[in-house]
Amino acid sequence: MRVALGIQYDGSAFCGWQSQPHGKTVQDALERALAEFAQTPLQTVVAGRTDTGVHGLGQVVHFDTELDRAEFSWVRGTNAFLPDTVAVQWAKPMPDDFHARFAAFERTYYYVLYVNPVRSPMLSKRTGWVHTPLDVAAMRESAACLIGEHDFSSFRAADCQSKTPVKHLYRIDVREHDDFVHFRFRANAFLHHMVRNLMGCFVAIGRGRHPSSWMADVLAACDRRAAAPTFMPEGLYLAEVGYPEHFAVPPHIGSMPWSAIWTETSETQ
Repeated sequence: MRVALGIQYDGSAFCGWQSQPHGKTVQDALERALAEFAQTPLQTVVAGRTDTGVHGLGQVVHFDTELDRAEFSWVRGTNAFLPDTVAVQWAKPMPDDFHARFAAFERTYYYVLYVNPVRSPMLSKRTGWVHTPLDVAAMRESAACLIGEHDFSSFRAADCQSKTPVKHLYRIDVREHDDFVHFRFRANAFLHHMVRNLMGCFVAIGRGRHPSSWMADVLAACDRRAAAPTFMPEGLYLAEVGYPEHFAVPPHIGSMPWSAIWTETSETQ
């Protein structure tokens, strides 16, 4: 039987998703909990690896097992052995052709940016932070050139393992609310550090260091050296993973205070 799980986690507590010898990753924590509950090792396949400090709201994994357990048992049983920073949200039997990574046709990331002269300890490790005012209109304008299929080499980490730098970015939404600027990125797939490198450029434009037209120049350069430094991971969330309808993957559950901002109509770039 193939089983899919929906996972949420606080990425600040882990050294990223992918299993490491030191065992301090989300995958390690999840597989230890599954082994305790199932009383047998279970290896998971994930929709998208996240880095140290990056959070998961709608992460999806699958594993194969000969055990027959009710859906709620996989949820409650696994959660009983997980730390407070990780929780299974749902479990669902899947056909053999379901694959958490390769069956996905799109992924959505949120970035939450706190804009205030003084940092907030209540938001520590939950949002990015900028202490100077930002020109949100310029940031929103700069996003237009990114939409569509492009070579995103300028926003690619040196150790990225993707076979191609060409990705299709479907939309970027930028919304200002109180002291926050919320970003939503939706694409067929993302390169390693792609969203954080995009955020570095958005913030540079918002601070007035470059005009909004600079983003197009960075994109056209296809050179990481043309872009701004990689921005902090704390405000980044893997929000949703899209699959074909026949798999009936449960929707993302918005459990963060700012998730509700995207239930309303957003301005699309």
